[in-house]
Amino acid sequence: MAIKNVVKVMNFHSLLRVDKARRIADKYKNTEDELTAIIRKILLNKNIILDKKSIIPNKNNPILNIYIGNDLGFCGDFNFSINKEVRKDKNVKILIGSKIHNFNDQNIILRMTKEDFFSDFSKVENIIYDAIKNDKYSMINVIYNHYHNVNHLEFTKKTIYPFKYESVEGETYDEDFGLETDSESMLSELVSLYICYEIKICEMNSFAAENVIRQTITRESLKKIDEIEAEKTKEERKIKKQKDFKAILENFRKF
Repeated sequence: MAIKNVVKVMNFHSLLRVDKARRIADKYKNTEDELTAIIRKILLNKNIILDKKSIIPNKNNPILNIYIGNDLGFCGDFNFSINKEVRKDKNVKILIGSKIHNFNDQNIILRMTKEDFFSDFSKVENIIYDAIKNDKYSMINVIYNHYHNVNHLEFTKKTIYPFKYESVEGETYDEDFGLETDSESMLSELVSLYICYEIKICEMNSFAAENVIRQTITRESLKKIDEIEAEKTKEERKIKKQKDFKAILENFRKF
């Protein structure tokens, strides 16, 4: 009975979180499209490119991989692919989620729970701002489970830096504008902000995927528990009938 109550609580929480996470993920997707369009127009500006102010990472620098897992159970193999990837990854890593194994890896520069990620994102933020300002990494990837819809969850490795800039039909990139500040510093701050926002978008999609899986597993678990309880009740009734029948026979013999 205690196990069933725990599963019921997890199922209830997952139902609440799925709806919330789906709505936020959809909202973030729309914001991401707008933000990408803005930063694309800035960094693809012909004047910035001619002035050689665009941020281009050194290809010889190491790669930073950010893994997003989860803290809570009842998620099946949600972290299986992530842990498999972490195990063979020799690059610099950030691990988010207590269910991700660290395998005593010396390349892990930050490990935090999902709860810490929500309450103190500054730890990740500081690493990103320092990385862009001092050109520490040639590439930054986020590895996580991406939520598309309730029927489509995908293990994803998303490159969020450097940007794959592709011009969009109808957009112009030759606007002439003046900057009353250090352009390199401004672009570095802008790129860092964009990367941090992309990480949060990935996390929200991971959160939605996590709760979709948890809701499915807990629903099936409750169904299985009910089936077991029904079978147990059926067996108890059978035993009781046998005892009652035996008692009737005993009384009949005495009579």
